[in-house]
Amino acid sequence: MSKASKITLAGSTLSAIGIVIFVHYSQRAEQFAMHQGVVRDMEQQRVKRERQADFEMQKDLEEKYRKIQSVTDGDSQS
Repeated sequence: MSKASKITLAGSTLSAIGIVIFVHYSQRAEQFAMHQGVVRDMEQQRVKRERQADFEMQKDLEEKYRKIQSVTDGDSQS
């Protein structure tokens, strides 16, 4: 083989290896980012469920206290 063909072969081999490594790294980074999105969504859903439970608890307490106590709006002027 001539020197030029050896250099071309080495260059194309190194380029192919570099491309494979880059694509592998890129896929890993994308997979990690997608997983982080799932984790973030799960956390948001957990927070939403907690807030909904708190809202329901407050709503139940309000109904309970309205039955027990006489409540006025406070907008009425004396």
